[in-house]
Amino acid sequence: MALLDSMEWTERIFSGGWIKGSGDSYDSCEPATGDTLGRVGAATPDDLARAVERATQAQRSWAALPYIERAQVLRRAARTFEENQAEIADWIVRESGALRPFAEFQASNGGAEECYEAAALAAAPYGEVLRSIDERLSFSRRFPVGVVGVIAPFNAPMVLAMRAVAPALALGNAVVLKPDPRTAICGGVAIARVFEEAGLPDGLLHVLPGGADVGAALVDHPQVPVIAFTGSTRAGKAIAAAAAKRLKRTHLELGGNSALIVLDDVDLERAASAGAFGSFHHAGQICMASSRHLVHTGVADEYVELLAQRAQAAVVGDPAGGDVAVGPMIDQRQLEAAHAVVTDSVAVGARLVTGGTYEGLMYRPTVLADVPLTARAYAEEIFGPVAPVVRFHDLDEAAKLATNTEYGLSLGILTRDVAKGLALAERIPTGLVHINDQTVNDEATVPFGGRGDSGNGSRHGGAAANLEAFTEQQWVTVRGDIPSYPF
Repeated sequence: MALLDSMEWTERIFSGGWIKGSGDSYDSCEPATGDTLGRVGAATPDDLARAVERATQAQRSWAALPYIERAQVLRRAARTFEENQAEIADWIVRESGALRPFAEFQASNGGAEECYEAAALAAAPYGEVLRSIDERLSFSRRFPVGVVGVIAPFNAPMVLAMRAVAPALALGNAVVLKPDPRTAICGGVAIARVFEEAGLPDGLLHVLPGGADVGAALVDHPQVPVIAFTGSTRAGKAIAAAAAKRLKRTHLELGGNSALIVLDDVDLERAASAGAFGSFHHAGQICMASSRHLVHTGVADEYVELLAQRAQAAVVGDPAGGDVAVGPMIDQRQLEAAHAVVTDSVAVGARLVTGGTYEGLMYRPTVLADVPLTARAYAEEIFGPVAPVVRFHDLDEAAKLATNTEYGLSLGILTRDVAKGLALAERIPTGLVHINDQTVNDEATVPFGGRGDSGNGSRHGGAAANLEAFTEQQWVTVRGDIPSYPF
């Protein structure tokens, strides 16, 4: 039987007991064609309150289990992802508009690998012996936080949900996941079904597709002490402000305006190929996208020409229907927002080399040259398949341009001189650095996060970051006898 064999997901919204959303159901649509993929039950704030209550009750017994039993559930989930990878990838392709290789990456790396890593995390040491000036045993130990709220976006729905869901569960927490309503099946229902098949006990994973009101209720709920959010900087700041009123911890992975620096000693063919991928992959709808191509003036003209050739040659179309390089934007609003950045930038002096047109939700890969520093394409996150090119004359100017942003997520530096690249990277505040690669990289084993308007640090990935994210520390001392005090 297929993992997702129904076209109707209005009755069961979360795994292990599943409640019915009391809001209206809605169509999940395929952005490439506009076809309806299924019906999804819309959750409400009341549904959220019931889910948190049940999660709180279920979490206590889950945390009390031997770690090996939690690890076994995560390993079974990993195998379920592997066994159903093709079907899950199909849904990611159709519902989010991803190309098949990216969809398969999400099902394998975002699904199976996150679960395997989390299974190992369940067995991580959960404390350490501390020195003390007194005659006593002094140590710290970690406990699960309780209920973790996860709010995930549309652009990489499986990866950006599972990197919080899997480690949070492995460490003994319950999870309430609010996927983006536009990708509720591949970023929500699929995850719930996997954990149902893996034997996750009832009430531990709640998937509630809903709007901003459901997200706000999750952030405000007093029994959800940790919020893991991936999305826009604007929304992230609002969540941080709301969470601060309840003194909640937030793990925020937000927007980016990442620079790809191209020095004058590179193989320009390879550099243009890397730059095209960094800007056009998944129609540019990636927080780590190469948003600003900073190119040495000595090679800028040739680089622009080669980049434009790749943009013009890229096949744009339905990723489910053939071999294409760029799929659709997620919806009309996102397309219009990206197009407005292009047209506004051209209006203030940027040169449109190629692209800037669209049909339906298919936006042509676009190259802008001679981009003024006042243009929106330089100053803002675009979230569309657009490559703005800006010239620099020396390393000092390159570092200044790359740093001239409120964001600090990812950085790529292309050069034959690796030492020069590393030295340049030290001058640019950013969460991620890739020497001789474009800016879009992610693995389940690495700490991931940005600085400034890109988030509040490396909050996901790797044992240390995940332990810090989803557990609380407690100091414990033990004496053989009660000491004497002067009272």
